[in-house]
Amino acid sequence: MNQSAKRYSPLQVALIGGAIATTATVSVFGPAWTRCVRAALQDSPKAIVDQVWQLVNREYVDGKFNQQDWQATRQSLLSKNYASREDAYVAIREALKTLNDPYTRFMDPKQYEALTSQTSGEVSGIGIRMELNDKTKRLTVVEAIENSPALKAGIKAGDEILAIDGKPTQQMKVDDASKLIRGKAGTALTLRLGRTGQSVFDLKLTRATIEVPTVRYTLKQEGNRRVGYIRLREFSSHAGEQMRRAIRDLNSKQVNAYVLDLRGNPGGLLQASIEIARMWLDNGGIVRTVDRQGGTEDTKANRTALTNLPLAVLVDGNSASASEILTGALKDNKRAVVVGSQTFGKALVQSVHELTDGSGLAVTIAHYYTPKGTDINHKGITPDIKQELTEAQERQLASNPDLVGTKNDPQYARAITALSNTNFAQPPASQPTGAMSVRARDLKL
Repeated sequence: MNQSAKRYSPLQVALIGGAIATTATVSVFGPAWTRCVRAALQDSPKAIVDQVWQLVNREYVDGKFNQQDWQATRQSLLSKNYASREDAYVAIREALKTLNDPYTRFMDPKQYEALTSQTSGEVSGIGIRMELNDKTKRLTVVEAIENSPALKAGIKAGDEILAIDGKPTQQMKVDDASKLIRGKAGTALTLRLGRTGQSVFDLKLTRATIEVPTVRYTLKQEGNRRVGYIRLREFSSHAGEQMRRAIRDLNSKQVNAYVLDLRGNPGGLLQASIEIARMWLDNGGIVRTVDRQGGTEDTKANRTALTNLPLAVLVDGNSASASEILTGALKDNKRAVVVGSQTFGKALVQSVHELTDGSGLAVTIAHYYTPKGTDINHKGITPDIKQELTEAQERQLASNPDLVGTKNDPQYARAITALSNTNFAQPPASQPTGAMSVRARDLKL
């Protein structure tokens, strides 16, 4: 995972998405003793320490807690005095390290807020993507998102952001500009913009809650084949509905085959991966999860596929977690040919909890297996067709994103060849349609 600076660390992979479940603390001790302890802990940093311990004690997938005496850990945590919440946070993180599980981790309020914003698939702002232009060194709009205040106000790609609410952006970092632009829906801000061929002008906008596009798609003519190319960046709460729209729109354009690009997709919500798998699969298993008591849950397709046309899936070392659930389901059911490089190898499921002070906790609660029972943890999924990118090819695609999903993209080109030479699924007489079932637990991958 350290082959390229562009790639996610394991922690980033684990926490890129997650359903939020606010859960009350449940003590394993007697009610009278618990009341006394809670009274003593009220409004104390120890309250968060105890809440974290209780959640891990109840939910963690390994009932032996990595051979740690978890009761002794609690006594040690509560015997200490914490001068601040930050001191308590340090102690919590140290205790969680003993589990030797990078995916069970504590998040301070800012980290937790960032996580919930990302997994919700929504932001509150004006709806632009921007970058620091390499040549001009100025903040420049890359895209105004569909149905956003920015697009409705006429902001265009290439516009330079010269000031935000009167604050000059010269030498300002993109992250710092984003913090100024984002804010509560309904509030106003003013951008000073520079546009080629026009004088500098001010534009007043009102922030809104915006659905972040996580699915992008296009129709490609590859020889005599019409190919629907769909790129899924992450499994957010809106990924399913965006994928459904993409498939239906491409179906209406009479495509002959599909390429589903999961490269660089670090995962997200379990529910989203199940919904999307059912859009491609009419029959067969999708995933099996096993909890710490050994209880299993098998999730299957439910005859709601939107298409049975030939499908190729692109993966790489950054395709993780929910991406691997989808890839494993499509591969094991022989629904798609998988092209690319070995996937990341994360087969653990987390539940995410909001704590009483606005911080958060992710707890590993289950292990998952592909439909054929394969454990991919720390191994990943091996593509049907291995097509590695050289460092030069990686650099070329990173510096020229418009080449991704074209014949100049070796993995995409190999997928097109595979689709041309192999019959992976016969097109049905009439393509099935139908609403998706929305059954899944509030779990994150």
